[in-house]
Amino acid sequence: MGKRVFEPGTMLNPVPVVMVSCGTMENPNIITVAWTGTVNSEPPMTYVSVRKSRYSHDIIEKSGEFVINLTTEELAKATDFCGVRSGKNVDKFKEMGLTAEAGQKVKCPIIAEAPVNLECKVIEVHEYPTHDMFVAEIISVTVDDSLIDADDKLRLDRAGLIVYNHGSYQGVKRGELGTFGYSVMKPKTRKRRAAEQRNRYRSKNRSKSSSAKGKNHSGR
Repeated sequence: MGKRVFEPGTMLNPVPVVMVSCGTMENPNIITVAWTGTVNSEPPMTYVSVRKSRYSHDIIEKSGEFVINLTTEELAKATDFCGVRSGKNVDKFKEMGLTAEAGQKVKCPIIAEAPVNLECKVIEVHEYPTHDMFVAEIISVTVDDSLIDADDKLRLDRAGLIVYNHGSYQGVKRGELGTFGYSVMKPKTRKRRAAEQRNRYRSKNRSKSSSAKGKNHSGR
């Protein structure tokens, strides 16, 4: 199978697509960003790259903070809208029926409908010809209760997250192919993990069964 050579370009796809909220509770704004990612783990650091011409660019530059709100299939339309309309001319929260809630540690709002909110404080700005990269420390994270399972484990696979892939929004729907380190996992470890998973499944089913029986008896 052959390959074609393209001119150098931003061909790294798919990429996360997020709604970045900024401003204040009195004057909130949202910008959709696909150029974002992890920079460091301790302390947790991230970045967003924003065009210099964007309305949100000056807001983030002056305030030194923003919130990364993960997006889902249900939020796809709002995600697109916030990427093609300017906050200079429209209240994006109002137009898309989104709820601005106070953050834990920043003055700008979080988007309540987003399943995960990462509050960020800018620590560096790297200037480039078309975009400026705002490097920030993640200082607070809020997660929807529905994404925490009975074992107190975060289940982002239940969130219905989306990505941006060469001009289109796409759902992350494919099942798990493996967990970190599965390619070198010892047979003994793989067997143990499989047994633990089966036990969790059985325990969950027993709990559901007991709950159902209790409801049936209570109605008599």
